[in-house]
Amino acid sequence: MKAKYIITAIIALAFVALAYSAFDSSKIEYTDFTYAKKTGNTVQVTGSWDKSENYDYNAETNTFTFTMIDEQANSSKVVYHGAKPNNFDIAPMVVIKGQFEDGIFMASDILTKCPSKYEADFEEIKKNAKV
Repeated sequence: MKAKYIITAIIALAFVALAYSAFDSSKIEYTDFTYAKKTGNTVQVTGSWDKSENYDYNAETNTFTFTMIDEQANSSKVVYHGAKPNNFDIAPMVVIKGQFEDGIFMASDILTKCPSKYEADFEEIKKNAKV
């Protein structure tokens, strides 16, 4: 009877250790470009598109390139293999996930923050237009 409890406890501990390991390896921290360059790890960086620099989309290679300024005012070139997000031009903030390779941030994901402050203005414009 005791052996059954011991085996069950060992199996339960193994599952807890496996779950912790899976969770720990899947978490990606938010940071800035300086730390991301230093570590070389996959990270998430929050910032905004540097509008003084143009962005470029190459349809042949399906590559979107732009310059981003993080929350610490560090700037970096970002390359994303995929299409430009639909609301990129009007998004007040961008979150990119990826890592540095040869001094360039290679993004695996781009998330644009919805410009919700404009939604109220748009509703006001629509209301005034009907009058």
